[in-house]
Amino acid sequence: MKPLSPAQRRIHQAALRLFAERGAADVSISDLAIEANVARGTVYNNVPSMEHLFETVAAHLSAEMHERVKKSFETLDDPAQRLANGVRFFIRRAHEEPQWGSFIHRFAMSDSALREMFASQATRDLLEGFASQRYRFQQDQLFSVITLISSAVLGAMFLVLEGHKTWREAGTDTAEFLLRALGVSLEEARSLAAAELPALPAIG
Repeated sequence: MKPLSPAQRRIHQAALRLFAERGAADVSISDLAIEANVARGTVYNNVPSMEHLFETVAAHLSAEMHERVKKSFETLDDPAQRLANGVRFFIRRAHEEPQWGSFIHRFAMSDSALREMFASQATRDLLEGFASQRYRFQQDQLFSVITLISSAVLGAMFLVLEGHKTWREAGTDTAEFLLRALGVSLEEARSLAAAELPALPAIG
């Protein structure tokens, strides 16, 4: 992931907030300059187009979250615990960073980079769990399982963002239901879903 300059970081952070609030089509260069507190020329020097900026912001968010989740799994062997933790990482972050959560919730199903953020680690863990018989599903159901996971996580993020559930409640419920759907016993699914969630590692 290519590091951002200070000006690019401010522009990206401002774009994240505006895209989350208004959508990708309703943000102008002037809006972005005001929100980032930089000159319009600075925006023009760093933003080839608003479409390009959106794609760059989405790709950067995807790569950053993927790397942090992947790093958290370095000493975690059980694919079921990795799934329980990964689900809750997203839901907790939506609570801690609501604009990040709003952006992900709004665009995750329509942007390829954000879809990849959900699918890449989950695919590896699901295949590992399938091969070790930790999970019980048909191999040709893999894409349906990934869609089930991503949809459940996005739904739980919505509950948190709207104040209907705490991140702990939504995260624990979602992780438990997903593990049970994959064939993990009720008691173990509840235990894994309620296990202490570590801090999401920093990168860079």
